[in-house]
Amino acid sequence: MAHEATLERETGTLAIPAYAAIAALGAALWWLSEFHLSLMPFWAPWDFSWPWYLAAILAVFWYVRGVGRMAVHERPAVWRRVLFFLGIGIIHFVLQTRFEYLAQHMFFLNRAQHVVMHHLGPFLIALAWPGGALRRGMPELLVRICDARAVRSVLAVLQQPVLAAFLFVGLIALWLLPPVHLRAMIDPRIYSIMNWSMVVDGILFWCLVLDPRPSPPARCSFPVRIIAAVLVMFPQIAMGAMITFAGSDIYAFYAWCGRIYPSIGAIDDQQYGGLIVWIPPSMMSVVALLVIINMLRLHEERAEHEEEARGEGIVISAARWTGQ
Repeated sequence: MAHEATLERETGTLAIPAYAAIAALGAALWWLSEFHLSLMPFWAPWDFSWPWYLAAILAVFWYVRGVGRMAVHERPAVWRRVLFFLGIGIIHFVLQTRFEYLAQHMFFLNRAQHVVMHHLGPFLIALAWPGGALRRGMPELLVRICDARAVRSVLAVLQQPVLAAFLFVGLIALWLLPPVHLRAMIDPRIYSIMNWSMVVDGILFWCLVLDPRPSPPARCSFPVRIIAAVLVMFPQIAMGAMITFAGSDIYAFYAWCGRIYPSIGAIDDQQYGGLIVWIPPSMMSVVALLVIINMLRLHEERAEHEEEARGEGIVISAARWTGQ
């Protein structure tokens, strides 16, 4: 314990220059975005946001720091690390690069943005299962906050399978209601709430569904996760079909603000957006189904091996399985 406390103090001291560099980089990006936007490349921040910037870069920093603190046998597999960086990267891309500007001027690009924010990015982050590394890399105060009973109680409610599935589909439906969508697109505060709700809800749902551990300690069993992953597919298919086959322009905002691609008319834009609501999320549910079935298979094989080993008198490690 004394060694761990000493290590925490040493690494905490070494992290101070890193936090200073993160702040300096953020200030530089803000200044360039605010006053020299024309000099910024496509992948640089279009409308710099401190909350999005800090959320992305601190998550990456804490993850790398946490992996470095782990023993070699504890570290996540390389493919999990790649998925984590990829998930963070694509969410950052659709929210902080010039793609954000395009998504504000074409409905189908806005739907692609939401698929990345709510489905693909969180899916990859959940599949990476980064919690252990993030805990090792976070400041001790933040770890204690995350472990607080109030925070755990809120997460337990939000990740209750029925409510989690309802929120997952319900938030998509809410922000697709034409009057709500219009208000969100013209009000920066509501627009920010919409985007944050998509990312946070996506991470909470996919972390529930793609938890590699058996129950307990996972919040629900593998069959329940399969049901949740499959059931959320059908309302999204219905929503996508309704938008695709709508006979009129129901999202007038994009005509008012000016479509970035004039050759794509309102109905075509809407139909492309409806197909994006319809097809990619359905495919994500199918992929999630296959992943969960594979997790169940691995768990059953592991249980069989442990039972055989106990029968032969071999000592089994009592360490909790992390799915690495």
